[in-house]
Amino acid sequence: MASLQAEAFERQLVAIRRQLHENPELSHEEYETSASIRGWLADAGIRIVDYNLRTGVIAEVGGAHGGPIIAIRADIDALPIQEETGLPYASRVPGRMHACGHDFHTAAILGAALLLKEREQELPGTVRFLFQPAEEKAQGAVQVIASGALEGVRAVFGMHNKPDLPVGTIGIKAGPIMAAADGFAVEVEGRGSHAAVPEAGLDPIVIAAHMVTALQSIVSRNVGALESAVVSVTRLNSGTAWNVIPDKAVFDGTLRTFDEGVRVKVRDRFDRIIAGVAEAFESRAAVRWIAGPHAVINDAAWAQQARHTAESIGLTVVEPVPSPAGEDFAFYLKEAPGLFVFLGTGGPKEWHHPAFDVDERALPLGASFFAALAQDALERLTEESNRK
Repeated sequence: MASLQAEAFERQLVAIRRQLHENPELSHEEYETSASIRGWLADAGIRIVDYNLRTGVIAEVGGAHGGPIIAIRADIDALPIQEETGLPYASRVPGRMHACGHDFHTAAILGAALLLKEREQELPGTVRFLFQPAEEKAQGAVQVIASGALEGVRAVFGMHNKPDLPVGTIGIKAGPIMAAADGFAVEVEGRGSHAAVPEAGLDPIVIAAHMVTALQSIVSRNVGALESAVVSVTRLNSGTAWNVIPDKAVFDGTLRTFDEGVRVKVRDRFDRIIAGVAEAFESRAAVRWIAGPHAVINDAAWAQQARHTAESIGLTVVEPVPSPAGEDFAFYLKEAPGLFVFLGTGGPKEWHHPAFDVDERALPLGASFFAALAQDALERLTEESNRK
């Protein structure tokens, strides 16, 4: 890409990203975001495919010569966070912010679509772009799959920005890269009484406290040294007055794992601890699990291909540390093999921080990488089909 063209392309992607950043929309509310994406795609002559999604956009480039179909996903929703960046293009919507960089993802993947459109007639297949809603609710990927947008897809690719990686760097690894993310809620049954006569009641706060403490033994005593899990209790509610023992306590939190066997083992141990402590105090407790996405498990062959592609366009490839955050991209990888990468954005703060931001110089790098990976993937799949 010539220098002047490259500069114009970067300015275009920056403008798109900033427009999205100024106008964030929460999960399932991405109506204007979807309309903007459709407008940019239409202006470029990129065909939009109707999969009957309430929000989100599906588009395609290529297919003139038949061939395989691959998919590239960008998430488009924002978070209920008050922005504190002080940027001139900060969120115009109070209490809402692109604090996870989905605006960056959307602009970069849209850039990949624009690049591929320029060489559409050369593509030996179809690239399907999934501008997906509701990633933050871990529901959007399931909706996209239910719409039929993954039918016929041979491989699927996606990314997340990574603030702790410098611009020009990409994190690629086979195997787990993001964790399974489950939620839990525990309700402990007690018996109310005056705080001055606790023996007349059954204190659910004391019982819940013993449960929270006992749960900390799961990782230290039931998960092997070469395995990984996180059990975090993040909220405990009980009582309404300083001199009253309440009749109920409720606490909730999250479980993060990278291995399905560990996930099952930890959940079983969790349930046994809650039941055992409740029985010891002659109480009862109910556990409700909120199943989140599976771990994101990258395909080894596509990881190798992506390393070659990234190096061919001048990116520095590193082996990233897997993130214990969850990602509903995992649902796509249950439908087709693929790859999720971390693109370096050199930001000042981590995901979901009110001062989160990205280095916009990474936008054209992300666009170029996914355009090149799409072409390489289609060529590889075509060659494989021809050998059969």
